[in-house]
Parts: sequence; structure tokens; C-alpha cells
Amino acid sequence: MDLRKVDDLYRDKVILDHCRNPRNSIYLNDSDLVCDAINSFCGDEIHIQINIDQTQKITDIGYQGEGCAINQATGSLITEYILGLSLSDAKSFISSFTNVMEDKTESYPKDEATLELGDLEVLYRVKEFPIRIKCVLLSVSALKSGLYSYE
Repeated sequence: MDLRKVDDLYRDKVILDHCRNPRNSIYLNDSDLVCDAINSFCGDEIHIQINIDQTQKITDIGYQGEGCAINQATGSLITEYILGLSLSDAKSFISSFTNVMEDKTESYPKDEATLELGDLEVLYRVKEFPIRIKCVLLSVSALKSGLYSYE
């Protein structure tokens, strides 16, 4: 593993910005949905609260994370991305994002859908460091369990 590449990843301006200034960092006391995940290997934690309106659209989201910069930045980036989506669209995004991150054949997806992800594309670089993929997928895991259990 090239340690300079790892250093570059942790110094990426998007990751640093979202780690130091997380979006949606409020705690929603009266949320419709609570999504939590803990990585038992390293102790990273993600806590997400979601409010959903009568049309099944995500209207508000809160996120709290503890752990490495990638874990915290991912929570911020993903909650920023899904805010305003319908539950159906959020589930589709979570499924597609998981598939891309777990795919071992391609580091950087080239299809048109990735062009719409904006700052989230920086997370694809994490695929170069397989041990860090779990840091990215912790938020996804929390959301997946919460969104798919919501009725």
C-alpha cells in the first residue's frame, strides 16, 4: 500500500471539509426514523435521524458520527445527498452506491449516473484501500437497515 496515497485521501479537501464541518449535524429529537450503526472492529459510530413527509419524501435529516475522517465525511456527504429524495430514490441510491463500493473490478465507475454525485465521487477513491471501504459503508449500512424497516 502506498502511504502517500492514503495521506492524500485523508487530506482531500472534500473529505476534510465534511469531516471538520459536517452537514446536517443537528440531532432530530422527534424523528420518524432512526438509523444507527457501529463498526465493532474499530469503534466508529454513525447515528442518523430522518423526518419523512406524507409523500414519503425525506424532509429533514440529522447526523452524528464518531470515528475516522472518512467515516465522518461519508455521513455528512450521504445525508446531504439524500435530503429531499423520496424514500424510493434514497433506497435506490443506497443500493447502487453499495454495489459500486463493493465491486472489486472498477475503482472509478464511468457510467453517467456517477456524474450526478458531485462531492460523493471522492468516496470512490477509498476503493483503492479495501480496509477503508467499511468506513464509507457504515453510513450506508445504518441507512439501509433504517430505510428498509420503515413502513
